[in-house]
Amino acid sequence: MLPNFMARLGLALALMTGGAPAASQAAADAPQALTAADQALLDIKQAFDRGERSRVQSLLPQVRGHILEPWAAYWEMRLRLADAPAADVQAFLSRWAGTYQEDRLRNDWLLMLGHKRDWLTFQNEIVHYRMHDDPEVRCYALWIDHLRAPDAGGPERAEEVRRLWHAQREADDGCKGAARALHQDRQLSAVEVWRKARLAIEANRPRMVREAVDIVAPDADALLAQVLTDPGRFLREKSLAILRQRRELVTLALLRLSTNDLPAAVEQLRKKWGPQLNAEERNWVWGSLGRRAAMRLDREALEYYAQVSNPADLSDDMLGWKVRAALRAGSRPQWPVVLAATGALSAAAARDPAWVYWRARALMALAGTASAGSPSEAAPGPHAGPLSTAPGSTAAAVPPQRAQALVMLQSIASVRGFYEQLALEELGQRISLPPRAAPPTPAEREAARQNPGLQRALHAIAIGLRSDGVREWNYSISLHRKGGLSDRELLAAAQLACERSVWDRCINTSERTKSEIDIEQRFPTPLRESVLKRTRAIGLDPAYVYGLIRQESRFIMDARSHVGASGLMQLMPATARETARHIGLNSYAPHQINDRDINILLGTAYLKRALDDFGGSMALAAAAYNAGPGRPRSWREGPMLEGAIWAENVPFIETRDYVKKVLSNATVYAALLTGQAQSLRERLGTVGPREAGAPPIDNKMP
Repeated sequence: MLPNFMARLGLALALMTGGAPAASQAAADAPQALTAADQALLDIKQAFDRGERSRVQSLLPQVRGHILEPWAAYWEMRLRLADAPAADVQAFLSRWAGTYQEDRLRNDWLLMLGHKRDWLTFQNEIVHYRMHDDPEVRCYALWIDHLRAPDAGGPERAEEVRRLWHAQREADDGCKGAARALHQDRQLSAVEVWRKARLAIEANRPRMVREAVDIVAPDADALLAQVLTDPGRFLREKSLAILRQRRELVTLALLRLSTNDLPAAVEQLRKKWGPQLNAEERNWVWGSLGRRAAMRLDREALEYYAQVSNPADLSDDMLGWKVRAALRAGSRPQWPVVLAATGALSAAAARDPAWVYWRARALMALAGTASAGSPSEAAPGPHAGPLSTAPGSTAAAVPPQRAQALVMLQSIASVRGFYEQLALEELGQRISLPPRAAPPTPAEREAARQNPGLQRALHAIAIGLRSDGVREWNYSISLHRKGGLSDRELLAAAQLACERSVWDRCINTSERTKSEIDIEQRFPTPLRESVLKRTRAIGLDPAYVYGLIRQESRFIMDARSHVGASGLMQLMPATARETARHIGLNSYAPHQINDRDINILLGTAYLKRALDDFGGSMALAAAAYNAGPGRPRSWREGPMLEGAIWAENVPFIETRDYVKKVLSNATVYAALLTGQAQSLRERLGTVGPREAGAPPIDNKMP
């Protein structure tokens, strides 16, 4: 099968027009020659990063009239913003009106004004702010609204503050201050403040815990310190008298203890503290323990969740992990639990395609058992069968639960993502390519080329200021007028990025279109000759390789992750070195990790090695590529699961998202490369313990 498939693939690739021609790709690989002004601009950025204000100012004359002069002016102004006269700030905003740099500086200034409690200037400036994507700025604005009219905002204002504050990953002054003000005026309940402390302690953010507790219990510093440093001792030694003093601290201690000693937290809750907590606190703790057990893939997870008397007391994250635990339970999912947990999600979380899909699957399974007269048992097998979408079929032709599932699946079914593709297959369809949008017209392409923000962004990326260029690009395609760019304008902007081989902006911009889709733009195939030659040589599916590269680096040649992975296929230095040794590449040197062909050679070798070690499972191999082989070896233990259930239960958020996207990408690439409809479900397969008689584990694989 493989030689015939590769022959068809070679023909398909030869006929494809997507992707960069070789000359264009070679140009993209070569660094752009810097002018003197370009170099001065880079020197200014370096001085800005070091806080060297005088050097930035001395270099400014060298970039007058440069396309990136607004960036140089922004860096100079940002360094002196804290003590700059308001007239200087206004002069900058006027000089660069309409640019990303103007709005970026106004964002910075609004944060500074909020911190200084200069509410009057803040109010005057926020009306000109276009970005509207900074939660702390929004919290300051809500705080000011509350100060001006404490009784006018009602529950809506308090709910927005609560949502923004609870969603914080790091402490900030604006949301904390707004929460304090609303709590003092009895518009934000003590329960919500304590819930913020619980979320922070579960996320191991002690500073945020202290800040939240200080709002409702400023006298509890000493007790809280004990909770944070030694929760086990606190729970063992404190008498029940603590309930009359600060009962809420017991909840925090149980949550803190569970992070390192889950069984001890369960024992403390069952034997001593459970009856002493109120129902809401007890439900939250059991939900948190269930979540933590589910993340460890422990069988006890559903037992802990069963202690919860009111699912409304749980967070969406807890409920999500309850769904995952129910899907993974035993030889078949516990569909009634899946249905109940997805039904308890907030309205926003319930719209997530993952929960739409699994709720629909639960409805289908339970409809099948109900019609058979056995509502307490799940339907045999992982699927209740595809729902009919034949012409003339109606919802009345199927049981109400299946009709509801049909509507839900149709609401998300598309080629756009993992669950969207699975929804298509559940409806009896395979993954095929949507009609391709008409290419941008010459006028549309010229408008994109003349867009000042896009020009600046591309130049910044070309000379090495990628992060700055990406921010300006994203701003330019989405923020300076209501609704952002139209689909046609987005396609033209994406095409501009494609032509410059700035593949990440090409892909991300094209993905924003709603009704007009250019799938070849969203899934480009640069480096076709290199990828095809290599995958042919080692018998690896090129669609899988493309799906992985698209997720790893978006085809950025010199991409480097925060943990040190490099190149197109994001290899860690130690992995690259060991893989080179494994394949006999004795001439390999560390500086070659970003070489295009060497990176593909080593990355594909490692991927093939992982695929072989995991018995051909693309899901397990992708997880190994992202998280190392040891973790998925443990994650595969337990019952035999359909691949989608296994992927949804991957404990690491990053790896879970990665596996889904790589497999979803690969399915689209396979349809592109072969011209044939594809199945994501077949690529996922099933995942379970290593089969008896399988080759020994490759313990040397890094």
